[in-house]
Amino acid sequence: MDGPDVGRPADLAGAVADLLPSLGKPAAVVPADGFLRPASVRLEHGRTDADARYTDWLDVSALAREVLDRVGPGGPGDVLPQLWDVERDRATRADRVPVSGVVLVPGALLQGVGLAFDVVVHLRVSPAARRRRFPAEQAWELPAFDRYDDEVDPVALADAVVLADHADRPALVLQGRFG
Repeated sequence: MDGPDVGRPADLAGAVADLLPSLGKPAAVVPADGFLRPASVRLEHGRTDADARYTDWLDVSALAREVLDRVGPGGPGDVLPQLWDVERDRATRADRVPVSGVVLVPGALLQGVGLAFDVVVHLRVSPAARRRRFPAEQAWELPAFDRYDDEVDPVALADAVVLADHADRPALVLQGRFG
């Protein structure tokens, strides 16, 4: 579930995870923000550097190694639910948890970095809606999302798109192999 926080990818992932067991598919949610890099790397260029937000915050290798590879073909079927505690800026030392079904990874700026997702749902929040909905203290992040739209084109890469300009009225657009 790829999209900016104002699109509420974690909420959608939680709702889907709650629904899937009734369809015979157990589900686990592993938020991508549990795999952010340490502050010394993430904030090396300052606390409000949009380029760093775009390229340096997520530990892509750790997310792949500790989650996606472990539930992929030949993996042991357990995941690390979180690697880094951003508040304490230290490793969480979390225990691995077994996963026997679907793993949902909500987060921002997830496409175009080589992660092996089986299905990608992108929460599309238009630039104008992002500008209206982002909290003022996070407005410095907006250029990172504009760059992401331009360079990655997450709508074109996604298997499904949720138009999320209005959080109370999301609209699902199926495309690719689902459309």
